Amino acid sequence: MNRAPLLDVRQLTVAFGGKRVVHGVDFHIAAGEKLALVGESGSGKTVTALSLLRLVQNAELSGSALLHDAHGSRDLLALSEREMLGVRGSDIAMIFQEPMTALNPLYTVGDQVAEVIELKQGLDRKAAWQGAVQALAATGIPEPERRAHAFPHQLSGGQRQRAMIAMALATRPRLLLADEPTTALDVTLRGQILDLLSDLQRQTGMAVLIITHDLNLVRKFADRVAVMENGHLVEQGRVAQVFESPRHSYTRKLIESVPQRDVVEQPVDSSAPAVIRGRQLQVAYPTPIPGIKGWFRKGEYVAVHGADFELPPGRTLGVVGESGSGKSTLALAALGLMPHRGDLQVVGRQWQGRTGADRPLRRAVQVVFQDPFSSLSPRMTVEEIVGEGLLVHEPGMPAEKRREAVVAALSEVGLTEAQFPGLLQRYPHEFSGGQRQRLAIARALIVRPQVLVLDEPTSALDVTIQQQVLRLLQRLQREKQLSYLLITHDVQVIRAMAHEVMVMKDGAILEAGPVDRVLGAPRDAYTRTLVEAAS
Repeated sequence: MNRAPLLDVRQLTVAFGGKRVVHGVDFHIAAGEKLALVGESGSGKTVTALSLLRLVQNAELSGSALLHDAHGSRDLLALSEREMLGVRGSDIAMIFQEPMTALNPLYTVGDQVAEVIELKQGLDRKAAWQGAVQALAATGIPEPERRAHAFPHQLSGGQRQRAMIAMALATRPRLLLADEPTTALDVTLRGQILDLLSDLQRQTGMAVLIITHDLNLVRKFADRVAVMENGHLVEQGRVAQVFESPRHSYTRKLIESVPQRDVVEQPVDSSAPAVIRGRQLQVAYPTPIPGIKGWFRKGEYVAVHGADFELPPGRTLGVVGESGSGKSTLALAALGLMPHRGDLQVVGRQWQGRTGADRPLRRAVQVVFQDPFSSLSPRMTVEEIVGEGLLVHEPGMPAEKRREAVVAALSEVGLTEAQFPGLLQRYPHEFSGGQRQRLAIARALIVRPQVLVLDEPTSALDVTIQQQVLRLLQRLQREKQLSYLLITHDVQVIRAMAHEVMVMKDGAILEAGPVDRVLGAPRDAYTRTLVEAAS
């Protein structure tokens, strides 16, 4: 059944300094409908949404965005700033990707929700506060009266996102713009937030325009989808129709970029010792004890307790769990960067905690971090970044030999002088996210390690780039017989890469075994929740 459009966007064009970033976009959304605007970073999807509220600074806007109601139509692109103040938060509200940066850290969440109600509904402070508590309760926050008195940093990520949803919906808008509303959340929380938005949308009858790069989210949540590439809207239609019969090559590319299982099966010598082995491993952080000073002022928080695991040579052990599960702490211990109790052997040796004694182990176990932009020094050239490990582990190597090794390592990850003239003297900011992650992998490989610890190696990348990096890692494992300790919250990445998997929660290993068994027939309720959330 066709419904009259609530918002009708025609030939929307956005430019900065004469350079177009959104090119003549047409789409509409009806009351009570959920439309997903999907695309990779730089596709123009967020700029398109922000332009509807005129929140893009120094932008040149053209076209029209007609907001319809019982009294007629208003062109959002033609309204004065004063008129737009009446639209923002009343007719159209927005929730953002990262609630920690969107919420004011100096005010309680109750104060922030109440402020919106005061401004938009003209209620007194007491009534606005009551409305704020009711709005928080409607989002399912436990103990809403108490949480209303909390500051943003005192809430979990999921609770902060619920508070931002409460703020957006407190004035009962007719259209909600949701910009990557679940990207910053753990996989189990993502499902909860999507269910919440769906429930609230049904209860209020509002329309939702959700901006995302997550195709799994689109399948579960949206009625229709519009696909953007390089500022152009290349395809739109019903979700089932677009996913089953995509017409545009870019849409097909996005759909095909879901990680595919291509586990490197190599002969494993059952008598060969594990490259990493933990027995009753415990890792703890010191924590201050309130009200106690002096020598005994610190307690400890046990982040990993009683962990037993093995990583055989040439294989991938996936460690999956949500934030706070202990998976990254386990990785830091394996890298010798966290003190531990229990037994932890790496390539047959124990970490000694001394620079000289541990140097051979540090060469044997290298790491690739989540965000290459923050893990690569912006002040160092590519040659300096990739070659730095050789200065430590082979200090006597001549400069010319070191440069040859850098060029070879870069070539192994698909970066060559032919593609990037002046490659060795470039800086990280001159590369895309996927290319920067390739630099990080080359830096790890140059010292010829036996083990790579991969800490969320693709989570900061677009979906098509994720697939490229995973294929690169699979090829390198096949060619070099590398062992991977893969840390992730993404069950699909585990399916694609790992031979065995451990599921962690609250510092404990709940379930472990071959990937097909653990993810195909999970025995633990939490594992089932993770698998269902990713399906």
